[in-house]
Amino acid sequence: MTTFLYARVSTADQALAHQEEHARKQGFQIDEVIADHGVSGVTSRLRDRPEGRRLYDLLRSGDQLVVRWVDRLGRNYQDVSDAIREFMRRGVVIRTVINNMTFDGSTTDPMQQAVRDALIGFMAATAQAQAEATKEAQRAGIDHAKAATDRYKGRKPSYDRAQFLSVRDLLSQGTGTSAIANIVGITRQSVLRIRAAPDQAEFALQAWGL
Repeated sequence: MTTFLYARVSTADQALAHQEEHARKQGFQIDEVIADHGVSGVTSRLRDRPEGRRLYDLLRSGDQLVVRWVDRLGRNYQDVSDAIREFMRRGVVIRTVINNMTFDGSTTDPMQQAVRDALIGFMAATAQAQAEATKEAQRAGIDHAKAATDRYKGRKPSYDRAQFLSVRDLLSQGTGTSAIANIVGITRQSVLRIRAAPDQAEFALQAWGL
């Protein structure tokens, strides 16, 4: 049996190390880490990503697939649901670091199967809903920047777009503000400002062309 950790990171390499460290601290014995960098969980299916495709090739019956949360597999309801169900059909056990959820295909009881499948569907739908809400906030920030008439930029952000995306990604995973500041390399106050007003942060980056 091999235990794989699959991670999807937007930009910062440190986010990968953080996901692995979190998994090990929760007691997971990881044999191999597989990660896709700079890919969207909304527009790219797991099997279409370079390392996601390799994951499909490597997983065998009896293996364990560990992910921080199901949104690492993707942020599209159908894609995430299909991926988890295919892995279960192969005899792979899927486990999440957050809340230690476990999904496998061993149960034959129809009621247990129904509860399991409903939970998978709910988690996949939640991942997509979170992605759509983030995208809407980004769009609102961009529209606000375009509509500004005074062209006053305000104070230049102390972070760039890559750092902003990393902070947003780590916040969605439940990472603490101090840990995010250390991982991304910005101040804790900057993390708090992004968390409190992501649309304003997006506006500032747009205004400064970052």
